[in-house]
Amino acid sequence: MARWLKRGREAAVVAEQDAAVRATVEGILDDIVKRGDEAVREYSAKFDRWERDDYRLSRDEIDACVAQLSKRDLEDIRFAQAQVRNFAQVQKDALRDVEVETLPGIVLGHKNIPVNAVGCYVPGGKYPLLASAHMSVVTAKVAGVKRIVTCAPPFEGKPAAAIVAAQHLAGADEIYCMGGVQAVGAMALGTASIAPVDMLVGPGNAYVAEAKRQLFGRVGIDLLAGPTETLVIADDSVDGEICATDLLGQAEHGPTSPAILLTNSESLARDTMAEIERLLGILPTAAVARKAWEDCGEVIVCEDQDEMVREADRIASEHVQVMTRHPDYFLDRMTNYGALFLGPRTNVSYGDKVIGTNHTLPTQKGARYTGGLWVGKFLKTCTYQRVLTDEASAKIGEVCSRLCMLEGFVGHAEQANVRVRRYGRKNVPYGAAAE
Repeated sequence: MARWLKRGREAAVVAEQDAAVRATVEGILDDIVKRGDEAVREYSAKFDRWERDDYRLSRDEIDACVAQLSKRDLEDIRFAQAQVRNFAQVQKDALRDVEVETLPGIVLGHKNIPVNAVGCYVPGGKYPLLASAHMSVVTAKVAGVKRIVTCAPPFEGKPAAAIVAAQHLAGADEIYCMGGVQAVGAMALGTASIAPVDMLVGPGNAYVAEAKRQLFGRVGIDLLAGPTETLVIADDSVDGEICATDLLGQAEHGPTSPAILLTNSESLARDTMAEIERLLGILPTAAVARKAWEDCGEVIVCEDQDEMVREADRIASEHVQVMTRHPDYFLDRMTNYGALFLGPRTNVSYGDKVIGTNHTLPTQKGARYTGGLWVGKFLKTCTYQRVLTDEASAKIGEVCSRLCMLEGFVGHAEQANVRVRRYGRKNVPYGAAAE
């Protein structure tokens, strides 16, 4: 049976914090509906200490940001975007429009149609997370989205040059320097200066994730991508230093980022906990990482690999890093995860930044029912039907008529009956089922 050497926050504490986030977000979104740009400007000044007449960056401002980056920086951004683009294109190529004649004269099909306008949120208040621009904008471009809007908060009192460059090189049509709930709300709801989008994508903090949840329905969303989660599954084929490094590498995202070690070796578990304390003494981002580890970190010791699989599926983590002798054991058996990183040669940071898979992934157990952002999220698979012959319309109409009457939908039945009469030349009484 699984044993906890360390636990995170109590569920009641988390629930109380979540309720406070919900109330705050609801108030901000309601204010944006009522006051539009005025409300957006006030919240930007309050939360980001950033105020201007027009939050959309001009081409001159964009060019100035690009010019701040070195040749190597720009080459690295282009390299990372090429990896994301290449994999997204492979995924798109796996999708195809279909058309099939299911019965003589009955043709059914579907088309994959891009969403028309997408708003991409790029977090960057604490760190300039330019990689999120690759994941959302590049993937949307591959899907064929016509209008791509991006929002990222200012960094240290001005637009984050690296984020702006990444958004521009990825192909964003409109780039705004705004963060938080006000940015997500402005893109989804629209204001006098920002035309609304049809879909919101991108990760963010708990407030951004809650804003997307509350806006879902008025717009589409990719998924609820809240604070980063990481799960390291390891056995004694690796050591505590690499496990601790990989846990803290994600804990530095923010103070509410869960980092969990799942192992069948108590020796490795204790070694990892000791290494975490050592590394927190030298990690420059230790203030954030320590808070995340103390509040949200967990260490779980299991009896065997089967129990590790069961616990991993229960946790349903955003990132799952498997460093065991047989990582494919978990690939073959696990069902709930955002993304798997198999073997010690890879790690979550590769996926976050450069390897090519998308880093916008489900959190808060969303991996039980959805995967992460990918090119297919920007495509609507829409069906159509065509009936080619009188005989086919009459044949399918007779069955439809009877099924409609079975349900009590007489109007529905008459849609079928009128065609049975015309194309099948049968005398069906009005409001009756076809024989």
